[in-house]
Amino acid sequence: MEYKRHEHELPLATEKWGWKYHHLGIPVKEPIPGERHIPHLKLYVKGFDKSPFGIELMRFEDDCPFDDIIKTMPHIAFEVPDLEEAIKDFELLGEPNCPMEGVKVAMIKHNGVPIELMEIKK
Repeated sequence: MEYKRHEHELPLATEKWGWKYHHLGIPVKEPIPGERHIPHLKLYVKGFDKSPFGIELMRFEDDCPFDDIIKTMPHIAFEVPDLEEAIKDFELLGEPNCPMEGVKVAMIKHNGVPIELMEIKK
């Protein structure tokens, strides 16, 4: 069965699956004043904690192991209740990782677009 969403409907991810919008990640090439380094992932981030819209700028080290699509294309991130369950029917872009304590993350690809799924222990 083909999925077709009407203009007045929310996407399945939020309406039916219960995923919650978390942030929009935007790759950048140049250093950003005040960026925070996440050494084990070889990337720098800025903006998430101050953006009322959840926008995060991301800059990657040259040898960052992430798929090129993640390093070059913006992605939307959703908080999911169970990461393993959420990723089971999608193409993974690399292995799930833990950017910080209490957070598990996986990147999937859908229709050629990267999407980040996050399980957060509160």
